Amino acid sequence: MSSIKFCQDCSNMLYPRVDQVHRRLMYACRNCNYEEEAQNNCVFRHGVLHVPSEKTMMVTDLGSDPTLPRTTEVPCPKCSGLLAVYFQSQSRHSETRMTLYYVCCNRNCQHRWQS
Repeated sequence: MSSIKFCQDCSNMLYPRVDQVHRRLMYACRNCNYEEEAQNNCVFRHGVLHVPSEKTMMVTDLGSDPTLPRTTEVPCPKCSGLLAVYFQSQSRHSETRMTLYYVCCNRNCQHRWQS
C-alpha cells in the first residue's frame, strides 16, 4: 500500500518519477534535488466499495411516490395498515433471488419490510 512521502531535505511532498536509464521507480522532490528509490511499485491504489443498490436508493418518503405500485394484499406487520407501496430488488447478481420491498403508506408508520 502506498503512502505520502516527504523530502528529507526540505520537507515537501515527494512525487513518483520513472528513472528511464535504470528502469526503476523513484520519488523526487520538485523543490530540491532529493530523490529516493521506491520500496514498492504501487504508486496509487483505487479501492472500489460496492454498496447494495437497495440501500443507496432509499428515499425517506416512498409512500407518497406516485410512480411506485400500491397494494392492499400485504398488510403492514407493524401497524396492520392495508396500503403499501412495493418495488423489486435492483440487484443484478445471478445468485440473488427476486426480492420485493414494501413500505407502509401510513404516515405515522412508514415501516419497511421485504418478502
